[in-house]
Formats: sequence, structure tokens, C-alpha cells
Amino acid sequence: MSRRGQAEPASGWNRVISLPSVQVWLHLVFSTRNREALLQSDPFREEMFRMLCQQVQECGCIPQFAGGSVDHVHLVCGLSRTVTIAKLVDHVKTETARWAHTAHGLSGFAWQSGYGVFSVSQSRLDQVIDYVAAQENYHRWQSYQEEFRELCEKHTIEIDERTAWD
Repeated sequence: MSRRGQAEPASGWNRVISLPSVQVWLHLVFSTRNREALLQSDPFREEMFRMLCQQVQECGCIPQFAGGSVDHVHLVCGLSRTVTIAKLVDHVKTETARWAHTAHGLSGFAWQSGYGVFSVSQSRLDQVIDYVAAQENYHRWQSYQEEFRELCEKHTIEIDERTAWD
């Protein structure tokens, strides 16, 4: 028995006391409302990518990379153990839309209500970042919707076409 009156762990079990550590990488994808080409301006788009990363960091998560095209964004980040995916996405979308309204006078700027989120293994993190970095070239021949369908299929996620694009 231990000093606290608890049974000692069974032999062969290593008792390790440490702070919780979590390494969960996410690939988030969402578009502008109605897939409007609101990110056409290169300076605005690059600034939006920085703002997306800043908002991820404000949630206590780890921003790794942001990229995208004229009508959608991809965000690669590490999830904090204290934040849900839904809260992270809501915060990032709300604050970046607010920033677009106030800093750039884009009162009509909005994100779609939905999003896609895909888990990323540590061993494939660099490949996903490279994929996100190549978005402009990639979308010369494929639409956001085609790309999103492909990502969902690759991750065996069924999507409802009636509601996926709102």
C-alpha cells in the first residue's frame, strides 16, 4: 500500500507522472459563403492566411500552415487538449470575418457555415503542408467542390450534397 492508502501498481507497470501532452494535427477546410471569390487579391489573401494562424494561436492551438485559393482556405494546426474542434473553427471563422469587415471594409465577407476537418498523422504532416502550399496551382484544373469531395472520399467520409455547400 502506498502512503495514501492506495494499492501499488501491479508489477511490470511503469508509473509515469507527467503533464498531459497531446499531439493531434488537423487539416481544416472551409470556403467563403457561396464560394464567392472574395480572396482574389493576393495581399488580402496572404493577410487572411496570417490572421487565420493568429486566431488559431489565440485559441491555444498550434498554427502550422494556412493556404488556399480565391474561394476557400486550408488550415493545418495542432489541436490544444482544452479546445474542441467546433470551438476552434467557430472562433477562427468569426474573428477572421470580423477582421475582414473592420480592417478591410468588406461588410459582405462571410465563411460558409460548414467545414471539413481531417486528422493528419505526424509522419504525413509535411506532405499535407506541401499540398496546402500548392493550392493555387492545384485549382487551375479542379474546383473547391471537386477537391472537397476527393478529400472526403480519401478519408472515407460521406457528405450530403444537399447541405455540404452552405
